[in-house]
Amino acid sequence: MDLIPAPLLTVMLCALAYLLGSILFALPVCQLWQLPDPRAQGSGNPGATNVYRTGGWLPALVTLVLDAAKGWLPVWLAHHAQLSILSQAMVALCAVTGHMVPLFYRFQGGKGVATALGGGLALAPVTTLLLAAIWSLVMWRWRISALASIVAIVSGPVLSALLEPETLPLFGLLAILIVVRHRNNLIRLAQGREARF
Repeated sequence: MDLIPAPLLTVMLCALAYLLGSILFALPVCQLWQLPDPRAQGSGNPGATNVYRTGGWLPALVTLVLDAAKGWLPVWLAHHAQLSILSQAMVALCAVTGHMVPLFYRFQGGKGVATALGGGLALAPVTTLLLAAIWSLVMWRWRISALASIVAIVSGPVLSALLEPETLPLFGLLAILIVVRHRNNLIRLAQGREARF
């Protein structure tokens, strides 16, 4: 990678990240376990939470790991290539964007939380692990995945500013993207209709 100029390498890794992000692993996982299409079940979101509702912990865990890995891998490659923090953040955002508006599924994707987790672990592990802890605590207390995701992601800019300030732009943009993707969940939460575990 040393022979490739940094701007070109950034563009290449952003493209790779978007294409990886566009693979909605919930769909092949559900096919492997002979489960219904998650987009036609529950919330309609092709993610680990919806897979859990129809198939239990194992396929949900596999989905979570694969969706996180597609965020982690391109950012790890960018870090290994010694690209700037800004470039690594761009790569992470492209992976999350790929999951939200995937090329391979008519641009109809998921919420991007697991993919953001993977990208965050590669770029800002301290902040991301704390956000995962926040998610776990909220999930344990209220048993609502969407609420846990929203509380965790809006905490991201604050924690990153305190702990890893160079990654603040990433967590700020992730917070906006993921909250917008949860807009229907926010409506259901306000009406008391959001599904619990």
